[in-house]
This record gives sequence, structure tokens and C-alpha cells, in this order.
Amino acid sequence: MSDFSNFSRRKFILGASCMCSSALILPSCAEVAMSDRKQIKIFSDDYLYSKAFPAYENFKSQTKLITGTNESQNIVDIGFNIKDAINKYYNNLGEEDPTSNFQWEFVLVDDDQTKNAWCMPGGKIAFYTGIMPIASNNDGIASIMGHEIAHAVARHSSERMSTAILVDAGTYALERLVLGQRLPSISKQLRTYGLDLPFNRKQESEADYLGIIFSNLAGYNIDESYKIWERMQKEGGASPSEFFSTHPSPQNRINKLKEWIPEVRSKYPSIKT
Repeated sequence: MSDFSNFSRRKFILGASCMCSSALILPSCAEVAMSDRKQIKIFSDDYLYSKAFPAYENFKSQTKLITGTNESQNIVDIGFNIKDAINKYYNNLGEEDPTSNFQWEFVLVDDDQTKNAWCMPGGKIAFYTGIMPIASNNDGIASIMGHEIAHAVARHSSERMSTAILVDAGTYALERLVLGQRLPSISKQLRTYGLDLPFNRKQESEADYLGIIFSNLAGYNIDESYKIWERMQKEGGASPSEFFSTHPSPQNRINKLKEWIPEVRSKYPSIKT
């Protein structure tokens, strides 16, 4: 879950990165909402949205969507329940809502072969019918929805793009100034296994944590968050070693979610929206 399937988050990030010259500013430090983790961001929301929103429209125009059904309306309703809970949480605190400039949209994709869901910057979300048996119920849908929304709230796309540019610049400097030559194969391996995969796993874990916060605020049963991964394990069979994956292993996710649930229920109780 959470990579974009055929229209992947990676493709969006790479595409936007190739057009970054007019959007670059000095790197700035920010804190991820609720996790307090420091992150570097070079790209503004306005810039990302200018790329993401047309890409989302293009995706919809080329994809078979399910509309006007109870199932598709349920996806929309659960999405807006979580959106309203986030809004109310920050309003109650008197703090700035990190989703205040989102342009929320939720679609259900008619594709039973794809077990996936994703959220682009600015709250543009897609669920695939293939993930619905894994979700199993509304609480499961909310757990998946919360995770995907968390990627957008935490500005993970911007962070990945920003980090990639800084790493590319640093790698080039190392090769040219220290080694005196380009070593593309070694550089690629060092970047992939030393930075990209661990960094992506960190974002996925952060989205798991924030996702159950959002689901719990909206009144859903967050025990489904780890049950989803139990069902995924049964359907998916063997998974690659965590070291070689962009995502934490399913068992690691299950363990962490079980660990976080009591804390989240205590610190972020349900909000009636």
C-alpha cells in the first residue's frame, strides 16, 4: 500500500524533480505534524500542487473509476470523516491545520488486480477495488485512508524530492572532488541501500503512526490497522527482506502498530465530527 501502483509516487516525484529549476529555494527545516521529526523541504506546496493536481486529473481521465455506487460513496464519506476530524483537532488546539490548503478528492478505481491505495500532495486520493477485501470493513478502509493521508500531511513527496536533489549534489561533489571520477554503479548502490530504502521505510513507519492517529480521531477502530497487515501476509505470501524494501516488513509493521495503539488512544481520543 501507498506507492502509486502504475501511476506511482516515484514517477510523480521524478517528473516534478525534472522541472524544479524555477521552484528551488534555499533548503528550509520543518517539523512533521504530530511526530515532531525534523525534515528538509526545498519545494513549496504551491509548486507541488501545480504538478500533482493536473497529474491527478490526467490519471482520472485515463482510468476506469467507479462512481454513483454505495461503495464509492463510502470511500468519500470515510475520507471526509478523517478530514473533518483533522480539521477539528487543530481547531480545538488553536493551531494551524496542515491540511488547510488541501483540495480533497477521493476516487475508487475499478481494478481488482491492484491491492493498493495512494494519496498525492494536497489530498488527492485513490483506492483500488483490489484492496477492498484486505480492508474488509469501514475500520480497515479508514486505517488505509489514514495512512495515505498521513503521507500528504507529512509532506513526504516534498521531502523525498528535496533529499534526492541534495544527495545528488553531494554524490557528485564526492565523486569529482574526492575520487576524481564518476562511479555510477557504486554511487547508485550506496544511495539505494544506504539512504533511499531506509529513508522510505522511515516515512512509511511515520505514515503508519500518523495514520492511526487520524483514524482514531475520526472514531474508527484502529485495531484494524494491524489486522490489515495480517490479512496482507496471508494473501501476499513471502515478502522481500526489509533491507531490500522501500517498506518495513509486514511483521514489523504489525508489531509497531500494536505498540502504538494504546498510546494513540490515550493521547488522541476520538473527536465527534
